[in-house]
Amino acid sequence: MIFDIEEFKKRGKEDFESAWHTGPSVLTPPTTDLMYPRLTYPGAQVHPVFETIHRLRQAYLAIGFDEAENPIIVDEKEVYRQFGPEAMAVLDRVFYLGGLPRPNVGIGKEQIQKINGILGRDLSEEEEESLRKTLHAYKKSEIDGDELTHELSAVLHTDDARIVEILDQVFPEFRELKPESSRQTLRSHMTSGWFQTLGSIWEKVPHPIRLFSIDRCFRREQAEDSHRLMSYHSASCVVAGEHVTIEDGKAVARALLSAFGYTDFEFRPDDKRSKYYMPDTQTEVYAAHPDHGWVEVATFGIYSPVALAEYGIGVPVMNLGLGVERMAMIMNKAKDVRELCFPQFFPIRYTDTELAAGVSLLTEPATTPGKNLVRSLIDTAVANSSAIGPCSFVAFEGEIAGKQVRVYVEEPEENAKLLGPACMNEIFVYNGAILGVPDTEKFAEVRKNGISTGITYLFAVTSQAAAEIEQAAHFGIPTSVQIKMARLPGDINLKIEPWAMRYITDNNLKTDVRGPVFLTIRSEIVSTSEEEKPDNI
Repeated sequence: MIFDIEEFKKRGKEDFESAWHTGPSVLTPPTTDLMYPRLTYPGAQVHPVFETIHRLRQAYLAIGFDEAENPIIVDEKEVYRQFGPEAMAVLDRVFYLGGLPRPNVGIGKEQIQKINGILGRDLSEEEEESLRKTLHAYKKSEIDGDELTHELSAVLHTDDARIVEILDQVFPEFRELKPESSRQTLRSHMTSGWFQTLGSIWEKVPHPIRLFSIDRCFRREQAEDSHRLMSYHSASCVVAGEHVTIEDGKAVARALLSAFGYTDFEFRPDDKRSKYYMPDTQTEVYAAHPDHGWVEVATFGIYSPVALAEYGIGVPVMNLGLGVERMAMIMNKAKDVRELCFPQFFPIRYTDTELAAGVSLLTEPATTPGKNLVRSLIDTAVANSSAIGPCSFVAFEGEIAGKQVRVYVEEPEENAKLLGPACMNEIFVYNGAILGVPDTEKFAEVRKNGISTGITYLFAVTSQAAAEIEQAAHFGIPTSVQIKMARLPGDINLKIEPWAMRYITDNNLKTDVRGPVFLTIRSEIVSTSEEEKPDNI
């Protein structure tokens, strides 16, 4: 069910543990059809970045590359080994890893008194000593942070909720901790992992070594923009062996990118000249695609023997890499990598067809006789639409819910037509607006180019009437349904899904279903004696 966000924020701040325990109260008990194994999940759409990763994996495997996983946490000394004098410039763009220090918590009389107040009793000498030992063990990293609450609840013989309160109110040292940086970094290039991987295996496996890895890298950009993210995926490979040359880069690029429909290739010197590559080997790959034209898609080069020697690697190594997000942008013709990767944080764009799927009825009859009644009501209403009231027409007579029911479409008012002017209006979605329109020249554009929901006002209100008549028949009682002026969707039994309504309001679009419906439908229970009454009486 939908719950009150602000209420839970407030309760979480006032009493977190109590608010946490009330979490299950927001769950709606499932109906039988929403219980496993009747509940199933159909296929869904893929994310463009991970679809690109999947295709790249298949392409690499198809050309004989084994998959590898490289270290994601890299000590800064590895960057110095690989980049030499350039290392400081590289480290300017890496994320250093930090953590919270373990506080040295003091336990004096004041702290013990506060704990006693929270527990509602005095700690024993044994509990005081156990508390000191446990906090000391935490300081020495003998107890992990996520285990501290549990350990303290055991030594103080109380529940986790009280321990959380004690940590918050008695030991402010925990709240006041500030992170301290280490010398460990998150890798900014897949290269930082390839040197370590190859250094460990190059003498132990057959050559040439062909490995690929598709994984995240992290780069501390000054700011993210339409073409740069601080966290991105690199699709990288290496070929290592005695006879490896720059020609391997060209051949791998062609073989890999052909799987994406690229047909022609150009290899241009890259002006960036990273120090972990040999001079004059860093190369940009430009490829032509029938739909995208010429685009830069990858970079390759031969690792410098100076860098390789730092890891004891004694054979040439070709490295090729491409940014997955860039490839996904090209393949999906996207203009902003942020929106491509994180569409949930950008305005959603629905087509008229998608919005039409969010328009349905609030209530409908549940049984076959009830659904047949809708058809009978519509046929009778349309056939007599111009009849002037007061008038009444039998639309249905038969069994519903085990009762004999007679149903009328009628107009009780004098000099009024059986059907109001808006009864034949139909619900269309046109340029994001939900509109109820008649079949007239004024609305020809909407009816021609909009998307019909297949729902007319008459169908919607007769469905409501049939559902109420069906329900009344269960109890053996008559009922009457009268629809007058429609102002809001609910007035004509129309349901607009919350996500569709939110889209309409967020984009200042329109929902207009106003119109005079003026339809009356009445049911009565036919008694047994009336059914069996002779025709001549």
